[in-house]
Amino acid sequence: MSVHTPADYLELARTESDSAVLHGLARCPYPFVWQALAVNPATGPGTLLELSAAQDRAWNDNRLLCLLAKHPSADRTVLLAVRDAVAAKLAKGARPYAAVLALAGRTELTAAEVRQLGTLRGASARLHSQLDRHLELRT
Repeated sequence: MSVHTPADYLELARTESDSAVLHGLARCPYPFVWQALAVNPATGPGTLLELSAAQDRAWNDNRLLCLLAKHPSADRTVLLAVRDAVAAKLAKGARPYAAVLALAGRTELTAAEVRQLGTLRGASARLHSQLDRHLELRT
């Protein structure tokens, strides 16, 4: 497939299974392609890790972090990188709440590693209580 348009990149990110191609797509400038990669089950941990540092606008970044936190191939290294990116956003007053709750469901991280996100500046009282509830469901 020849890649010429953003739609071509998106289609490739959704359907490709070759890890080298998917990793190359992580470097394209389109946040919707990053999100498609974060949903593609063939995307490997190395690519997911690279995507955890991608930045665009707050809404796109928050959605990407949530998708990464939910990805079945996200290993502990990826999840820690996502947690750190979420923590940085919370500390700046952003609200990546869906990503926080997705991380709470991942047993690769300890409850303490996730719970600290609820103490950061951008965390609301509601997020803190929902986070506690999600972490309780893990046991």
